Amino acid sequence: MKILVIDDHVVVREGVQRLLATLPNIEVIVVEDARDALTVYRKSLPSLVILDINLDGSSGLEFLQRLLVYDKSARIIMFTMHAEPSYVARAIRAGAMGYVSKSSPADELIEAVNKVAAGERYIARALANSLASGPNPPEDPYHSLSNREVEILRLLGEGKSVAQIAATFGIAYKTVANSCTTLKTKLGLQRTADLIRLSIERRDR
Repeated sequence: MKILVIDDHVVVREGVQRLLATLPNIEVIVVEDARDALTVYRKSLPSLVILDINLDGSSGLEFLQRLLVYDKSARIIMFTMHAEPSYVARAIRAGAMGYVSKSSPADELIEAVNKVAAGERYIARALANSLASGPNPPEDPYHSLSNREVEILRLLGEGKSVAQIAATFGIAYKTVANSCTTLKTKLGLQRTADLIRLSIERRDR
């Protein structure tokens, strides 16, 4: 079985590769960014993909959607530091079959691989318990954001300027500026500084 690992951190890629090497009949292919990932996927046709939500210069969720457009049968596990229920729900809605936090025990990633390879869904136990205990309040305006808006908000919190975000996504400056205006409207904020503060607060939860 071929597994494609897409993560921009070399330590994570190597760690996952070593972990999966303990399983029988596994071939692991690693890619560091979304720019090369679709080409590698087309050439290697892996049985499943392990994908980080935050990639250098791209969004894992947006890549997930592009991959499913290319291959609607693709089996994808999100493997990320984001353990908030809102991220889990967003990834599953986007088409991921599995979701595992990078803080989860190693055996949970192996279990996710086995389950998803068999066509089953898998959410790490602690995350599943968080979802079961009750989702974030539906009135939370964060849930109304699109995947692109979530990524713009995240990049603002990382200190990226509007121009840098536009370059990251390969879109016009005005498009990002308009998205920032929409974000402020949806989230009930007045200034871009408020968006940055909110992004940092959500990241540090």
